[in-house]
Amino acid sequence: MFAKIKKNIFISIAAAGLLYLLLSIYADFDKVLHAFSIFNWFFLPLLLLLSFANYVTRFLKWDFYLQLLKIKIKKIDSFSVFMSGLIMSVTPGKMGELLKAYLVKQISGEPVSKTAPIIFAERITDFLSLIFIGLIGGYVYNFGRVIVIAVGIFFVVVTIALTNKNIGETIISYFQKINVLKKYTEHAKAAYESSYQMLQMKALLQMSLLSLVAWFFECLGYYLILINFKVEVSLLWASFSYAFATIVGAISMLPGGLGVTEGSLTVLLQQKHYSLEIAFASTFIVRIVTLWFAVLVGVLSVLLYQKRFGKITIEK
Repeated sequence: MFAKIKKNIFISIAAAGLLYLLLSIYADFDKVLHAFSIFNWFFLPLLLLLSFANYVTRFLKWDFYLQLLKIKIKKIDSFSVFMSGLIMSVTPGKMGELLKAYLVKQISGEPVSKTAPIIFAERITDFLSLIFIGLIGGYVYNFGRVIVIAVGIFFVVVTIALTNKNIGETIISYFQKINVLKKYTEHAKAAYESSYQMLQMKALLQMSLLSLVAWFFECLGYYLILINFKVEVSLLWASFSYAFATIVGAISMLPGGLGVTEGSLTVLLQQKHYSLEIAFASTFIVRIVTLWFAVLVGVLSVLLYQKRFGKITIEK
């Protein structure tokens, strides 16, 4: 299991390395090196701390959902599972974090069908918070509104569908009529019941607000990177730029949004009339301290998890 995860990570790192190399050559390698040389690297621990604050805040959301579904697991184990899930940050839409449901099963015996919807609820609340930032920035800066609104409508419709018993029961009834899907009916019912509980209005608003706090930490990190490069932008613009790039990267369904997120951040900064090398250098740094730092934390957490609970097994 872990060998396959490592292989996928190495492939993603190789793809990212090639992407960054091509971008740096396109931007003029010597100028890119000069841009990196003017960055104050003493800021790096603060940037990593802000990213880690994002992970810890999102952990609070994960743990809230576990308690809401009455899943009995120690807080330290819950934290270990969540941090291990970060290893899947380079999967499309982070849906590889489904791994967390299997880790919970390995610890508590709770069925995957009950806990897997937590990952979906996490993504919905993440998107709603990013869309909120994107909408404000989209109207203030007159950019990307159609994309942000379209994504927002999609997630609102999905949320309404999952919190409407009539729609949910109708969909599940179709499972019973199709022979291939019939055997999954009970799993579908368990998954739907978990989703229904987590997406009720009160929990949805609370966790979306918590997501807003979590993503603000990374938006702030991006802002600090930009001002370190003497880029004169507001915190709102930096937050909008980062949120928008994260949204389009996620909906591209590429692993970690590779290429799309970087391209969006670079283009948005160039539209502010800053050089390509500054745009590339700032994008490279923010992706290192957010995406790739998350993968590193995930790798270390998985190693610690396996020391405590043994090899990770994926069972139905």
